[in-house]
Amino acid sequence: MVDQKLLETVACFSCVGSLITNDERCTQDVKSSIAVAKTALSKMKALFTNRLDANLRKKLVKCCIRSTAVCGAETWTLRRVDQKYLESFEMWCWRRMGKISWTGRVKNEKLLHRVKEERNIVQTIKRRKANWIGHSWRRNCLLKQVIEGKVE
Repeated sequence: MVDQKLLETVACFSCVGSLITNDERCTQDVKSSIAVAKTALSKMKALFTNRLDANLRKKLVKCCIRSTAVCGAETWTLRRVDQKYLESFEMWCWRRMGKISWTGRVKNEKLLHRVKEERNIVQTIKRRKANWIGHSWRRNCLLKQVIEGKVE
């Protein structure tokens, strides 16, 4: 009971496009977000030509593709396997941007050096989660009570 209202217990529910389950696993949500981002990248395939500057292509990947993949990541409880999915997706994006085949024998470290980037998708998610928690603490709502553990 919260504010004289009976709360229903459910196995999972969808909240703003995110799938939240009672077992705190977000693997399905991570996989679906990655699939949406991969679809977006394949639709923008024509933009990744040699006519575009490499810095502009990197900005397109960061702005359009990676932001699509981490949309709703504030609610994710990332396990190691989920982090591996995200990191492999990130490397997939850099390979597509650099037009390197997945069969090409280019190590990830060499690829990152070539595109002058670092692996940071997991750090981005952690930073977004911290910002979201800070925003939630400043509000007086049910979410704050749940985080504090004051809901019976």
